[in-house]
Amino acid sequence: MTKRILCYGDSNTFGYIPGGFGDRYAETIRWPGRLQELLGYSYKVIEEGCSGRTTDIDDPYEPWKNGMSSLKACLNSQRPVDLCVILLGSNDLKDIFARDASDIAASAGRIALETKVFLKEKQGYEPAILLVSPMHVTEDVLKGRFADSFSERAIEVSHHLAEEYQKQAEALHCLFLDASQYCKPSEKDGLHLSEDGHQALARAVYNVIRNFFEGEKHI
Repeated sequence: MTKRILCYGDSNTFGYIPGGFGDRYAETIRWPGRLQELLGYSYKVIEEGCSGRTTDIDDPYEPWKNGMSSLKACLNSQRPVDLCVILLGSNDLKDIFARDASDIAASAGRIALETKVFLKEKQGYEPAILLVSPMHVTEDVLKGRFADSFSERAIEVSHHLAEEYQKQAEALHCLFLDASQYCKPSEKDGLHLSEDGHQALARAVYNVIRNFFEGEKHI
């Protein structure tokens, strides 16, 4: 039976082109699309990326980007879900939110827990969860078009996310991946993946998924 993989994330799951104004990479370049190619037809990869999406906090200008608010509708429309890849937290680093690493990770953990509880009720079983800590924000963000939203503090906090996300993953019995170990943002804006970054992230996620379902590392 085909395994259904839901990728729930922000602009890097959407495929936002670095340094641009909202355009996205082609499906074959975006990491969920590349993941689909790697996994093959025994898996169905479902993209659910929204630029600016937070974990569970309202953006005062665009509150509809709250990841918790839109979660249940997405899960219900895409079920059954066998594994959910959650890659959120970069937007929580914005200065306007003043969140630290433990706050952001705890909110990502709440997304993971809600996904498990809701889908167990709706589909009769819990999906596996792959909780991915975001890649590090780099100094390039300070000179790009997002400089008004991110500061040196955001860069510093981003380096502590992996440790806190791993704690959440362990407490909630989720799979864990530190994206910063495999990719980094483009120099164009210090925030978004380049084409090579999408490919590297797809391979890393692929290895976790295949190892989980089939017990073998392939790349």
